[in-house]
Amino acid sequence: MQGKIMKGIAGFYYVHTAHSGIYECKAKGIFRNKNQKPLIGDDVEIQIVDEEKKLGNIIEIKERTNELIRPAVANINQSLVVFAITSPEPNLNLLDRFLLMMEYLEIPVGICFQKCDLDAEKRAQELKQIYQAAGYPVFLVSAKEESGFESLQAFLKGKTTALAGPSGVGKSSMLNVLCAEELMQTGEISEKIGRGRHTTRHTELFPLDADTYLFDTPGFSSLAVWEIEAEQLRFYFPEFAEHEGTCKYQGCVHVSEPGCQVKAAVEAKQIKKCRYDSYVMFFKELYQRQKNQYK
Repeated sequence: MQGKIMKGIAGFYYVHTAHSGIYECKAKGIFRNKNQKPLIGDDVEIQIVDEEKKLGNIIEIKERTNELIRPAVANINQSLVVFAITSPEPNLNLLDRFLLMMEYLEIPVGICFQKCDLDAEKRAQELKQIYQAAGYPVFLVSAKEESGFESLQAFLKGKTTALAGPSGVGKSSMLNVLCAEELMQTGEISEKIGRGRHTTRHTELFPLDADTYLFDTPGFSSLAVWEIEAEQLRFYFPEFAEHEGTCKYQGCVHVSEPGCQVKAAVEAKQIKKCRYDSYVMFFKELYQRQKNQYK
């Protein structure tokens, strides 16, 4: 029987099958011999050990389309980064780091601002404009009022999406709205491992329907992007693309060079200044790290 790994804890893997529900499985020793570890999101073949108790063994891991290290997941089509519009205030530097990481990994990404019912200062529309101008789909939702989810559901449809964001932004509340029925079905996992369903200490995968899945990943508070070289950073800011090659100097990195068309676009408000400021901050971090490495 074939299925997809929804969760892995303490050597047990919980595999969702299309027609027979969720099986608690162990991985066969052959994977240890191959130095291969099952990941959340893996498509696998299982051998049923006890149908009544829904127990089985994973006997094959299908070929992965991709895999991430943090969080350790496989076969994702896209990611959705979630920040609250307030309580806590959105950390745009952290958001830009996450977008940079996804650009580097070549994983499409959308942005969701949650708790829009608390948006007394109407900041949500301002942030939506900033990030749509950068080329990202942006969704404004309120889990409390269950509003704004129609366009988000269309974005998720038919894809496996990694849901990520800092702690406290209301991802679990969003999950309740997006897949309340599926959470009820997946509750049997929580009963088996003896903890609450919504405390995200481990990455977990939820099926929304037959071809739509959501990864819920632990909250993050910092991201390092040291793999990128400072001189290559400009290629990971989509709004810079149309200006590439138009600057006075070939190979312009858009920081201190005269005749830079990216800086001119910032002055003309064609590129949002807060995004450019993040770029300069990241560039200086990466440049300093490279200098330190070659000392």
